[in-house]
This record gives sequence, structure tokens and C-alpha cells, in this order.
Amino acid sequence: MNETGMTDNRSEADELCINTIRTLSMDAVQKANSGHPGAPMGLAPAGYVLWTRILKHNPKNPGWLDRDRFVLSGGHASMLLYSLLYLCGYDLSLEDIKNFRQMGGKTPGHPEFRHTPGVETTTGPLGQGFANGVGMAMAERHLAAIYNRSDCEIVDHHTFVMCGDGDMMEGITSEAASLAGHLGLSRLICIYDDNKISIEGGTDISFTEDVAQRFKAYNWHVLQVDDGNDLNAIYKAVIEAKEETDKPSLIMLRTHIAFGSPNKQDTSDAHGAPLGEDEVRLTKKNLGCPEDLSFWVPEQVLDIFKKYTSGGNEAELNWRKKFDIYTDKYPDLAERWIDAVSGRLKDGWDADLPHFEGSVATRAASGKVLNAIAGKVHALVGGSADLAPSNKTYIESSHEFQKNRYDGRNIRFGVREHAMGGILSGMALHKGIRPYGGTFLVFADYMRPSIRLACLMKLPVIYVFTHDSIAVGEDGPTHQPVEHLAGLRAIPGLIVIRPVDAAETAQAWSMAIKSVDSPVALILSRQKLPVLDRSIYGPAEGLANGAYILSDSGGSDSEAKPDIILIASGSEVHIALTAAGILANQGVSVRVVNMPSWELFEKMPREYKDKVLLPDVEKRIAVEAGIPMGWERYVGNSGAIIGITGFGVSAPGRLVMKKFGFTPENIVQKVIKKWGFSSLP
Repeated sequence: MNETGMTDNRSEADELCINTIRTLSMDAVQKANSGHPGAPMGLAPAGYVLWTRILKHNPKNPGWLDRDRFVLSGGHASMLLYSLLYLCGYDLSLEDIKNFRQMGGKTPGHPEFRHTPGVETTTGPLGQGFANGVGMAMAERHLAAIYNRSDCEIVDHHTFVMCGDGDMMEGITSEAASLAGHLGLSRLICIYDDNKISIEGGTDISFTEDVAQRFKAYNWHVLQVDDGNDLNAIYKAVIEAKEETDKPSLIMLRTHIAFGSPNKQDTSDAHGAPLGEDEVRLTKKNLGCPEDLSFWVPEQVLDIFKKYTSGGNEAELNWRKKFDIYTDKYPDLAERWIDAVSGRLKDGWDADLPHFEGSVATRAASGKVLNAIAGKVHALVGGSADLAPSNKTYIESSHEFQKNRYDGRNIRFGVREHAMGGILSGMALHKGIRPYGGTFLVFADYMRPSIRLACLMKLPVIYVFTHDSIAVGEDGPTHQPVEHLAGLRAIPGLIVIRPVDAAETAQAWSMAIKSVDSPVALILSRQKLPVLDRSIYGPAEGLANGAYILSDSGGSDSEAKPDIILIASGSEVHIALTAAGILANQGVSVRVVNMPSWELFEKMPREYKDKVLLPDVEKRIAVEAGIPMGWERYVGNSGAIIGITGFGVSAPGRLVMKKFGFTPENIVQKVIKKWGFSSLP
């Protein structure tokens, strides 16, 4: 699609198209008796200009790799996006518009990635889309730096974000905007719907900062459009933003919520509720539209949108011709590009996984594994929230991703955990990059909303969470996670893996890299852990099953059932093995089950799960240095759980673990107290 200048400010044809967007939005919300009509009505002119005159896209192929990305961060304004997608010719019908917010429909209340053609990301929780947009822009810059050649550029697009006052109030937006300005992401353009209305009333009740000065301080290029209905001004501002090559751009667009509504324009009443049938009729009359026709779409409007969007297919065909030339000139790069955007793993990508002996902290093992994989999987890009030395997340064969050095694979996210989570999702959504990000497990809560949305979108993001328990020690309870494992496991679709040793850490990374439709959280220790002798305990590849038998005091092939099953994850597995040895010496047969991942275990067939946990053995103890919640499913009503129900203390890690009962001796005493094996001391 070629940029087409505005020949006049507001022709009758433009007016008709814009008002069609408004009336579709009003009618859909009214029919559903639910939704947010105000923002789509105010933003209709900007949406119209952007999607017809500016945006490079192909409605026939929403996944074209060199398309411009459009993110509606204020996802409550979803009817703006759905109206535009329908009018532009995406696979969305007028019937789908009529089924807004209905069961099984293609137009849910907030935009959902993978659900509606043309929707780039799932938005709704405010600020998340803004951070996703920053991630998309970072991905574009990295891929352009890696793959573009002076005689043939195959990466050449922009990321557009529409956001509102609510997005601006959220902390994640501040974090992401600060990083974007630092990095000089000039192909990121944000249109700020400055309508000065929130759900509770005017924004002046809580939000009186100077947004323009704030973003200038972030090193953004700030533009002002005082009239949200001025098509020429909107167009010129976007073009100026596209011509900026040093900074991301913020276009402050002064709009009127529910524009055209005689009684609800510029009021909070129009934010999150239908206008009402009478007000809809009055508004249509005020806009010069048929008052009694619902979902009215003139053929002229469809023809106009078709005129502007019909070039999208040709633009993609031209890009494909360019890529064919690129393939002839740079075959190795072209093959690498295809691998990156498709997620294809070459044979032998995991051939150099390191071998470990002795005692190794799983965070340290993770760093070595990451570097081994990064040498083969070139799409692997990521970093840490200012904790790379502790998280071991630095790719040693590359340099930092910085302004004008976008080919670097090491991202310095700064102390911005929430933004890091949203940015990682944006990078994954863009494609071409396999993102990972690290921080301490205790700070996973700072990025939890982003993790949740990554799970909802089934994005292959890798989270590296180190310092995994009260064994953190001296930093004390503020840095000792106790509820975090349970909290992460509670998120549907997140694969949580807590390896027992360095060898299993390598397998955990392998699982994470191979995961194509689930985020993976690696839970890693600060302290050194013994590397298990796999000639005794079986191969670390058992991690792929989520849980497996490490030892049976009666022999792994014995048909005799054990008296007790001990289940543990991570560092506590070593404690359970020692306790099993003590019990075995006293004549109590014990099975030790290593359970690094509940989620992987639950995917296994019932036959396998019963073989590992033996349903008719009711004497079970689960051991994990976190809250007990959730382990009931594996120990049953007759079992016991050794966990922690409060916060930790500041002391050396081994002493903290001892204080809270994570010792072999405490496990043994728990067995005696619970089941009364009288032969035990």
C-alpha cells in the first residue's frame, strides 16, 4: 500500500467512512448491551487515516512478515479495530460485528491474538499493548540489523500503537517508554487518545501531569494534534513521525469521547456502557446517518476502503519478489531468516549441551546451557532486569542490543520487570526472535500480568527465574520467594520447571526451546546442588515427563510396593534422597519421585502417572520450600506436605532451610509422627 496524501481535509466521502466506523461501534455495543462506545467514536478519524493512508498491510494475508504492526493498547476500544478490520476486507463479516461479545464469536470484548484475523496481540489490561509494541519495534530493529543489506532490505516496517489516558497512567507504560526512548526506536509511533475522560470522571481527578514533557524527558519525539477530527493534521503528524530517524514518536491527539453524541460526548457515561437506544438515534441524526438503520454500511464506504487496501496484496507480492532476489544473493542469510521466522530448529541444535559434574548451582548451569544453545539457535535474544550477572543470562558470543547497535543479542532491560514481560511478548508476537528474560523468582510478581497474557496468547517466551527459595539466605524474606511457585503454577498454560541439578537444567532448556505454544518458566537455585549420578538415578531426560522415579529402596524393577513415596522438586529432592536412605536403613522402603514440572506431568497418560505415583500407596510426603498449596493433589488426604507457610528470615541459606524444616531428619521425624514406624529412632 502506497501512502496517499490527503487531498482535502474532510470530504463527504471521508465523513461517511468515519461515521460508518462510529455507527458500527455504537450499534455493536448497543446490541450486546455491553462494551465501550466512546473511544471508538472519538478515534474513528485517526483510525480511518491510519488504516487507509498509512498502514502497510494486506487484508488477504494478515501474517505477511513485512507488514506494519498495529496495536490497540486500549483494548476496550475493540469495536474501533473490528470495524476497521471488517471495512478493510479482513476475514471478518458484518455478522461477526453483530455478534460482538457473544459466545463463540470472532469479536470478543477485548482483542485476542489468534482469535480474530488481523489482531496482532491480546490487549485489555492497560499498558500491556504499549509494552508489546515496544517489543515489536525492538524485534524489527534487530532483524533489520541482522538481515538487511544495502542493496536489498527485507525488513522495512513500523509499529503503531494507539493508547489512552489509562495506558498512560499504568506503570508498565512508563517503564517501556523509558526503555524505548533510550534505545531510539524511531520506527515506533504511538497515537495517544487524549480525551481527558476516565471511568470515574475527568482525568483531572487523578492525572494532571504534563505527558508531553514526560515523553520528551524519555527522549521521544512529541507531536501535537489539537483536533482529533482534523484528517490533514493527523496525516501530517504520522508522516512526520515516520520521517523521524532518531527517536520514537508520540502523537498527542486531542479527541472527544463519544464524538457526535448530543448528551454523552465528553462524559464518563460514554466510556464503558452503551449509549442507549434513544441516544444512538440522536447521535446518528446528529452525524447525518439513517436514524433507524442498525449496522448500516453504505456500498460507497466499502468501495472506498477497498480502493485504499487493494494495494496490500501487490505490496506483499513485490516484497516476495525482493525476497527471491535476496535469496539468490544471500542464500545463507535467507535460510537463517526462514528458520528464525518459522521457529524451525536445525538438526544438532542441542548437540553442544554441556556435561556437568560435582556441585553446580542450577542458575550457573543455565548460563552455560544458554550459551551453548545460543551458538546454534541464532534467534535466541534476551537479557535480564538488571540482574544478568546473577541470573547468568548473558550471551557471551554477542554484544549488547543498544541504540544503533541493534544486532546485539543481549538486552539490558534495566530494573523494569513488568515492561520486560510485555516486551518479551511483543518480540515473540513479531516473529523472528526467540525471546527470554531473567530476574529473581521473587520479582516474578512484578511481571505477572505480562506472563498471564503470554499464556493466553500461547507465546513461546522463556522466563529465567533464579534465587528460587528461602535458600537465598542473607538477603532475607523480601528476596526469598515462598508463594511464587504456587502462583506461577496457577496460571493456565504456563510450564513451570524446577530442575534438580545441572544436568536437568540442560534438559529444561531443551524443553523450553522446543515449546512452540506455551511459555516456560525455569526455576533455578542460587546455591550449588550436587549433580546426580545418572548411572544410579536414571537419565535427566526423564524431566520431559514432568516427574519420574529417582530411587526405590526395594529396587526400581521390584514388584513390591514401597511403604512411602517422597515427592520433591529442585534442591529439596536431594534432601528427600538422604531421608530415603535413612528410612531404608531402618527397614522402611521408600520411593523418591522427582517432580520438576507439574504441567509436563499432567500431560502424561494416566498409565504413566499411576506407574510413578502408585495410587494404592497412600503414605506420601511432598517436600518443597514454598507454600504447600497445590501439593494436595499428589499426596491425597492421607499424605503430608513439608512446606513453608510464612516468610523466611535473613541468615545463611543452609541455616534458613534448617530452621524451616527442610532437612532429612525432619522428613524422617514427619514419617514417624504421621505413621508411627516404631523401629525408627
